[in-house]
Amino acid sequence: MEVGSHVKLFLDHATTLKLHTGNLVNRCRLKCPSSASEELQDCIRATLSEWLAMLPKTPEIDLPGALDCTIPQNTELITPEEREELRVSVKLFLAESNCSSIKNAVDLACVSLGVSQLDSVIIAPPVLPEGETLTLAHLQPLWAKLEEVVQNQKAASIGTSDLDKTQLEELYNWAQVKPSSNQVNLASCCVMPPDLTAFAKEFDIQLLTHNDSKELLSSADFQEAMQESCKDLQVADWRLEWVLRYSIIVKSRGIIKAKGYLVHAQKNTI
Repeated sequence: MEVGSHVKLFLDHATTLKLHTGNLVNRCRLKCPSSASEELQDCIRATLSEWLAMLPKTPEIDLPGALDCTIPQNTELITPEEREELRVSVKLFLAESNCSSIKNAVDLACVSLGVSQLDSVIIAPPVLPEGETLTLAHLQPLWAKLEEVVQNQKAASIGTSDLDKTQLEELYNWAQVKPSSNQVNLASCCVMPPDLTAFAKEFDIQLLTHNDSKELLSSADFQEAMQESCKDLQVADWRLEWVLRYSIIVKSRGIIKAKGYLVHAQKNTI
């Protein structure tokens, strides 16, 4: 999409960008993505292009500092009548070690989906520099914020991703609100490690499998998707803060009613 002057005005003025892909179950796809990362980039491009095309040609005097890139007809709220029949699960991928992102992401998910509480929140910590190993010290500030989410009744249960037996045990022993699940990437281990399986069974922690890449979307990938949605735009100042993936499942039938992504990015203004 070529950037008109009105689009450039909006994007140059904004410092925050929130994007909701809408329900991907209803979305007509031209190709099947090879990975969740590719799917997410496709969705960002498509949503941004569609949203930018809807912007008014003559912007108001007061341009918004926060852009809410949502296509209303692609989203639907959960009604109170159907809430009991549905399980709402999310996985939060943090691009930065900003603990306040956890509350912001959960709050936005609740508002975007029309619920007061999520059934499950799984956290994927930020990717560490090469050669650095995830420790309890990395997890503690993140988990403390997740515990607040549970205490404020915004999530019924919280879980982890890619922890080995030692990491999971250390977190479990330290935590006030215990992890109810731990995701394991079967690309890195074809069979569940026996020590992890035994520990999880003893303390009633559900072991789930996933095939997400370590970094679902880098800031560079996000900038590339923005650039392809709006040519000639300066995207170098934009950085990805977090991505939240949600799935809404009909409990009695085990089918996916809705799934999608929420994306949050910030512009460096210094």
